[in-house]
Amino acid sequence: MKVLAAMSGGVDSAVAAARAVEAGHEVVGVHLALSRMPGTLRTGSRGCCTVEDAMDARRVANLLNIPFYVWDFSERFKAEVVDDFIFEYQAGRTPNPCLRCNEKIKFEALLDKAIALGFDAVATGHYANIIETVNGRELHRASAEAKDQSYVLGVLTQEQLKYCYFPLGDTPSKTLVRQEAAARGIRIAQKPDSYDICFIPDGDTRGWLKEHIERTPGEIVDQSGEVVGSHDGAHGYTVGQRRGLKLGRPAPDGKPRFVLSIRPVSNQVVVGPREALAVARIAGGRMSFTSEPGFDIAQSFECEIQIRAHADTMPARARLVAITETNRTEQHRAEATHEMIIDPKTPLTGVAPGQSAVIYIGTRVLGQFTIDRAISVTEGDTTVDSGSVAAGS
Repeated sequence: MKVLAAMSGGVDSAVAAARAVEAGHEVVGVHLALSRMPGTLRTGSRGCCTVEDAMDARRVANLLNIPFYVWDFSERFKAEVVDDFIFEYQAGRTPNPCLRCNEKIKFEALLDKAIALGFDAVATGHYANIIETVNGRELHRASAEAKDQSYVLGVLTQEQLKYCYFPLGDTPSKTLVRQEAAARGIRIAQKPDSYDICFIPDGDTRGWLKEHIERTPGEIVDQSGEVVGSHDGAHGYTVGQRRGLKLGRPAPDGKPRFVLSIRPVSNQVVVGPREALAVARIAGGRMSFTSEPGFDIAQSFECEIQIRAHADTMPARARLVAITETNRTEQHRAEATHEMIIDPKTPLTGVAPGQSAVIYIGTRVLGQFTIDRAISVTEGDTTVDSGSVAAGS
């Protein structure tokens, strides 16, 4: 099999490429340049995609004696990931740029180019399993729950899954991968994992957004609409935030207040008690399905839902419904025709519109959608009034 190994410069992708070579495949390594002005060196575990990472990937390719290339995807990365990130924050949502990068860059742009060049598969260092079934390929959780990365792969389509190759899926732990890397003579065996958003390597998302989004002062209001403070830009707040609100008026009961929602149309930040963060229902569009459901998803079905990369899955019931003029709300994206509705069996917390929700049936990834609406246990719908902002479905 002719395999294109995506090599980030980290230990996971290095061992994945090594295993592909060892399995007898014809392997070519590629590193994706996602920034026109990449940093020269990493700062500990901060960020990724630096010049140092590209050099590390090249050294591993030389060790494995495979061809190695650097592909410049910086323009597409800016348009599909960075600009989308800015747009979503302007709309009062909290996006996940890593999922968008997987969707638009690593498993769309890269995969399309690999197929056009005659490769049979793209190998990455993700921890997830692909299982062949009578209904085609299915994406499943990795054997190690602690390192499972199926959540960030929930954006894959059934067609894309045909060309994916995850050599690390059956590996019980990251420790074993590091030990294997050291045994193979790979110098980056103990290289720290990257975290934070790669294009915001210092981790200061609010500061970065201030440089890219025009700040418009507005009101901070409570659930009744009473003004309790002011802000210098609604995009600087996230659902669940407690610190940094600088409210001029304390809550009647003296308890702390939290950000419940962002309203970009009225430029307001809504705050309230902790209990109002408990969410009884989430709903949204921008859906994709990794595998064939095998049942009618318009009928309520049992599943598990995960709303963040490192969150636990929660048991829930789900169903797909049509959006009509009768039930359309201002929270629906303008072009959406259907939405997935999820009723968790216990309330969710820290839910923000813009997050990706991945649906599981057992260990199988069914698909994902972007949360548009989060309905509070105590106060009803607490989502943004972003109906005038169209982002597609």
